[in-house]
Amino acid sequence: MGLVVLVLEAGAGSGFAHAQTAASSGVRLDRGRFTVVAERQDERLARSLLAAAVRRDTFPGLARPRQRVLIAIAPNADRLRAWVGPQAPEWGAAFAFPDQGKIVMQGSRASSDAGDPLVVLRHELAHLALHEQMGALPPRWFDEGYASVAAKEWTREQAFETWLGMVWRTLPTLDQLWSYAMAHRVVSELETLGGPAGLTNLLAYWKATGSFEKAVRQAYGMTGEGFETHWRAQTRARYGALSFVTNVSAAAGLFGLLLVPLFVIRRRRDRRQLDAMRAADARQEEAERQSALQAMLEGAGAQDAHTAVTAASRGPG
Repeated sequence: MGLVVLVLEAGAGSGFAHAQTAASSGVRLDRGRFTVVAERQDERLARSLLAAAVRRDTFPGLARPRQRVLIAIAPNADRLRAWVGPQAPEWGAAFAFPDQGKIVMQGSRASSDAGDPLVVLRHELAHLALHEQMGALPPRWFDEGYASVAAKEWTREQAFETWLGMVWRTLPTLDQLWSYAMAHRVVSELETLGGPAGLTNLLAYWKATGSFEKAVRQAYGMTGEGFETHWRAQTRARYGALSFVTNVSAAAGLFGLLLVPLFVIRRRRDRRQLDAMRAADARQEEAERQSALQAMLEGAGAQDAHTAVTAASRGPG
């Protein structure tokens, strides 16, 4: 299996039960509540990840986590899939197992699409921290939005995704969120509404009541529907101008896509008509030249015949 050995054991809902290193050549680093295992080629990355995890071990609105965490660094994509199991999507760069306190992520040989490993680890640790305190209460959109906010993942790509979503779709309700960018925007707005307390009150009320609706009422003094109206208005206010410009640009582009082919077709048709007219004119000119030549030949023949008749009537000498 390699220098770092993941011992896979059958278990309900578990991709693996525990990890251990081959003492001869793998590395195992322990500090605080974290253990990082990796092959020698990823030792430098493992030390950086461990230092970052220890340095930033608090998460928005949550008590400091206490769960022990194992971070396994896969040397390549194939090993990552083997460790995680067949349920791992092809595009995944890291996977968290909250019930087991484990994270599996790609190592230093990962492609650029895998993202910044420090940000990726922070995102996955946020999943574990949220689950430790809130259990299964948060729906998927909140889980992903929270991890994105905790990792400070708002990027130009996510902003563009939000703009693009506003161009081609109406803003969704919370139950209809269809992108990580939108989920980030919702959780970010919840954090902003909380003022200095951020998400602390919302998460505390949510855990106490077991209801997101009741938590929003108690934390912000508004209904869940009222919050949806609020965040959609805020998103439109922040990105609406660009969305309008993009809409106009998109409309102009669509207009061009429709008209340019028609213009080209008409130009080609006009060119064909012009060429046909020129050919017809040339044929007509040629016919006229042939007609004039024939008339001249016929005129010359008649003149010669007249001269011959006249000479014959006069007789010799």
